[in-house]
Amino acid sequence: MSSQRLRLVTFNIAHGRGLAPIPGFTSSRKLRVNLRRIAGLLVTLRADLVALQEVDECSVWAGSFDHLDYLRTHAGFRHAAFGINNRRSGLVNLCYGNAILSRFPIAETETIVFGKRRLGEKGFLFAEIDVGGRVVPIVNLHLHHSSRKRRLLQLDLLVHWLRLKERERGAVWALPPIVCGDFNVPATNDDATAALLSHLNDYGDYSLYPRLGRTFPSPLPRRALDFVFMPPGCRAVRSEVVRSFLSDHRPVLVEFSVA
Repeated sequence: MSSQRLRLVTFNIAHGRGLAPIPGFTSSRKLRVNLRRIAGLLVTLRADLVALQEVDECSVWAGSFDHLDYLRTHAGFRHAAFGINNRRSGLVNLCYGNAILSRFPIAETETIVFGKRRLGEKGFLFAEIDVGGRVVPIVNLHLHHSSRKRRLLQLDLLVHWLRLKERERGAVWALPPIVCGDFNVPATNDDATAALLSHLNDYGDYSLYPRLGRTFPSPLPRRALDFVFMPPGCRAVRSEVVRSFLSDHRPVLVEFSVA
């Protein structure tokens, strides 16, 4: 079987509101315009796989429409998966979380929510992507934004879950899981990335991307929050932080080959 070259993008789209600082004050029309621009960027980047954070499914504060389906349609992706971390019904209904867009079939998915809050809760979406007969596992992760203790506890949950999943499904994987997303690491401490890299190295020699570049806030980035952990088996890896002002985060692109 010949090697397959893939392009993966991880991007926190901030509920589609662009650079507006607060959710709920952007019109549905402006949200749709911004999401179409995000879709256009994904097309320009020739993304095969996209891991999105802060994606809304018919939330009142985000225009009351399905952002993932809107992006999937306008960017031309055939496959999508939603992992909802937050649900709140009532007058101000909210529903949002992580999502994956894929040019390849999504064989399996599972959503893990770290806690029980109905607003601001974090979690991860796991998916197995069928890339020409190879099963490529991906974790799309969003960690707590302010508490180091919570971030590390969330990583402990992730690592425990991955160990169980590897025992169950590891024999069919073409490589160990790719882990990506918004890690919310502080400006002066790489607590989440260093801790996760240590855990993941139990599977083999993982590499962290991007090695240089900051992603937040997008106009004048001062912090690196968004990362991709590439497992052994991914070859000729190239990464970049993409210059973009369609969210308060900049997207990260990683290109690699799977044997």
